[in-house]
Amino acid sequence: MEHLFTKDLEKYKNLDEDEILNKLSEEELKQLETALQDLDPENALLPAGLRQKDQTNKKATGTYDRESLLAFLEKEALEIKDKEDFVPYTGEKKGKMFIPKHKPVMPLIEDQITLDPELEEALTSASDTELGDLAAILGMHTLIGTSFGDTRGSGDGFNKHSIKDVVKCEQLIPVPDEPPNPTNVEESLRRIKANDPRLVEVNLNNIKNIPIPTLKEFAKALECNTHVKSFSLAATRSNDPIASAFADMLKRNKTLNSLNVESNFITGTGILALVNALKENDTLTEIRIDNQRQQLGTAVEVEIAKMLEKNTTIIKFGYHFTQQGPRARAAAAITKNNDLVRKKRLEEDYH
Repeated sequence: MEHLFTKDLEKYKNLDEDEILNKLSEEELKQLETALQDLDPENALLPAGLRQKDQTNKKATGTYDRESLLAFLEKEALEIKDKEDFVPYTGEKKGKMFIPKHKPVMPLIEDQITLDPELEEALTSASDTELGDLAAILGMHTLIGTSFGDTRGSGDGFNKHSIKDVVKCEQLIPVPDEPPNPTNVEESLRRIKANDPRLVEVNLNNIKNIPIPTLKEFAKALECNTHVKSFSLAATRSNDPIASAFADMLKRNKTLNSLNVESNFITGTGILALVNALKENDTLTEIRIDNQRQQLGTAVEVEIAKMLEKNTTIIKFGYHFTQQGPRARAAAAITKNNDLVRKKRLEEDYH
């Protein structure tokens, strides 16, 4: 069956789509473009009825009428004859009837608790106040509020000043919300484009409403900037196109030392673009890519480990590897780079 299906498709292999499109008139091209815009069979977000055009040739029978539909279904059901049973029903019961077994109910026997005569005498002669203190020590606060609430003379069930060694809950300390990021996005972009020597660090963290074109302008402006050392855009809802823009920036920028893109919507494709860009960058020493919406996967982690093994400048890499192999290789590479930096510093101090 599969061979016959592929045999029918052989005649379509050598078709020239460009030649077919050139033969179409302008009206036919407009109709084709309209059909492609309205219909998308691979779009799972569209309802099934909107993924292709209506090919029903039958004319509409009119508006929906519930009573007419019920009458039609009832008429159809009455006209269809019932199938005869192979074995007619006689109502005869076969086999043994099920009789549930009644298990005997065991009466509950209360355990008799016996106390030492001295302890029983002490409890019998104890006052309500002493019994309330004993219940508080044992943690029986419900008993305090019911049995001894009236005798203790306290509105909430017991006198707080007369009970000692009572466990109390710790008061919760309210934690204030983190203040919003005060960075002026437009002003920062203007200063980066102007190559302001006073602007060394840019922090756009937690600013959710930055448009994608604006973030791409930041990446484009950083390509020629020679003063910004640190750039952070964590939790800004950045995605793969923004990661690709910053990857192009890393290939040209020779000043940036730190880049933070944590807590965003960047997938493995965007991370690979950043990783490949680091092969052409020898100034970046720190990059953070952890806590993305999707897991990067084993293949991406292996590529990251390969990049770190070839790179000699990155000494801080913010990412939690899920696989043991890439994690060990990345840790060894970062350790190697830190040793190189330490040796270089010692040589400079010696000379």
